[in-house]
Amino acid sequence: MQRSLLTSALLVLALACSAQDGPSPHCGTLDTLKVGDTAPVFNVADIHGASVDLPSLTKEHEVVLVFYRGAWCPYCNKHMSHLQDSLSLITAKNAVVLAISPELPESAEDIVKKSGASFSVIHDEGYRIMCAYGTAFEMPKAQRNKLKLMGLNVDKANGNEEGVLPVPATFIIGRDGRIKAVHFDANYKERMSVKAILSALEG
Repeated sequence: MQRSLLTSALLVLALACSAQDGPSPHCGTLDTLKVGDTAPVFNVADIHGASVDLPSLTKEHEVVLVFYRGAWCPYCNKHMSHLQDSLSLITAKNAVVLAISPELPESAEDIVKKSGASFSVIHDEGYRIMCAYGTAFEMPKAQRNKLKLMGLNVDKANGNEEGVLPVPATFIIGRDGRIKAVHFDANYKERMSVKAILSALEG
């Protein structure tokens, strides 16, 4: 009986983490950016108030732009931890890591604590960056409610009931401001590995 309940709980979590019913209506028609496209610029503050200006960064560095859903998703925590563990290898390539999420700064603090992330974590207010990069989708309310039963409150983390989340994508942006590598996969288990990131930075 306990094994059956555990299996059901894991299935609900997997479905909730992976479900994507198409683009968010908050963004209109979306086209996910491709290699060679000019990266949309932004100038925002990270969750600790530090300024993050993409054009300024790409004057001197390449940028690893990572979209994650929230501290409630274990796969996001795992990927962020991998990035932090290998951060010195990434920065040795003269690159910086930026992590983008719709979750509120106070919610994002959880993923910083869990992963030890020392790179910039950004609350994407109004989904402007997610929409610009074509990563936003809307998680159905029924699936968010299933997560709540497991103690994982997406609405609370995001500060609204809109259910807008990003596909966990990664974009490598060159010093010319163009995208030189993309990882975009609706499968919640698939993330751009550190090895692939380092390879793209060398290209």
